Amino acid sequence: MFLTTGELTTHLYAENLETITGGDDAILAAAIDGAVAEAKGYLAAYDRETIFAAVGTERNALLLIFVKDIAVWHFINLSNAGVSLELRQHRYDRAVAWLKAVQKGDISPDLPEAKDNTGTATAGVIKFGSNPKKNQHF
Repeated sequence: MFLTTGELTTHLYAENLETITGGDDAILAAAIDGAVAEAKGYLAAYDRETIFAAVGTERNALLLIFVKDIAVWHFINLSNAGVSLELRQHRYDRAVAWLKAVQKGDISPDLPEAKDNTGTATAGVIKFGSNPKKNQHF
């Protein structure tokens, strides 16, 4: 498992985790599963099975932090309505922005690339487009 429930104590105090879950770890596991699934959606150009099967120090540290941020965001939505969520929302937005930049090809993380059935790396990102439309005025 890429991320365990106990590892979220770097982003939330254990007391807060216990209070929100009410002793039901299934809620926290669902938030983690959702976060991993969301991150996988952005990393199609990479070997997602290898990336998210890694454990311990084999994991990409930055990706791990962002997956934790996403999981905490999904998880704290269960907390009281009066709780200040601005910091968590900012961290969630930052994590999604990083994943979008990776997906777009602006950031090249140290992650294994996806391979086809023969074991060779699949083609990289293909960018296409055109010049901005120009209007002629006479």
